[in-house]
Amino acid sequence: MTHHRLVLLLALLAALVPGSAFAQDVGSAASSLASLIPAGDAAASGRIVQLFGIVTVLSIAPGLLVMVTSFTRIVIALSILRSGLGLQTTPANLILISLALFMTFFVMSPTFDRAWNDGLKPMLDNQLSEQDAFERMADPFRDFMLSQVRAEDLRLFSDIADTTSRARVEPIEQGDGEGQVVDYRVLIPAFMISELRRGFEIGFLIVLPFLVIDMIVATLTMSMGMMMLPPTIISLPFKILFFILIDGWNMLVGSLVRSFF
Repeated sequence: MTHHRLVLLLALLAALVPGSAFAQDVGSAASSLASLIPAGDAAASGRIVQLFGIVTVLSIAPGLLVMVTSFTRIVIALSILRSGLGLQTTPANLILISLALFMTFFVMSPTFDRAWNDGLKPMLDNQLSEQDAFERMADPFRDFMLSQVRAEDLRLFSDIADTTSRARVEPIEQGDGEGQVVDYRVLIPAFMISELRRGFEIGFLIVLPFLVIDMIVATLTMSMGMMMLPPTIISLPFKILFFILIDGWNMLVGSLVRSFF
């Protein structure tokens, strides 16, 4: 019995020693963390608010990049191409989204380079304040959207805003877009519906030859009395063959990229 009590006592001592060391490490870590936050003036609350703001910006960053870049037009055209071919899951969504992202990076690379060189890099080098850096980083995207947005869409949201003169914009035909001050709540939705319109215009041109092939196959099957045979079963190989023979991917990707320049 004494032997068992001795073993239990040694086990408790062995468990308490690392526990005390761990508590000492936690205390030293807490003191070092407290030394990073300056005392007074609610510095800890300010750091928490800054951290919350950074997490919020990072969470909405993908959506912002989709709204102010060429991604919308590209992904719509690729999706309509898949529907026009009659393929439901080929190419897969992962492939289409990845291709659209890389094409977006290619189209937007001058804009990204300008935002990095004019805004983000000087801010990281402590040459600009956060407010000035944000304005310089936003200017390239503003210029890109102004070069792509339609005047009718811009005028529509400018009239809907109906606020200060800063939220309004003169007809874009009067200039090349430079020097115009447009509120982002007016510019971004106008740019998005302009991209949706152009994406569907490109999609119509993509689907039209496939629709002709479907009509020809449907007419032939009806004339041959094959009422129960779905025409899409026969037209699908011909549409894929037609798309391969005209080098469709090269034509489509090249046309999409050139439509932004």
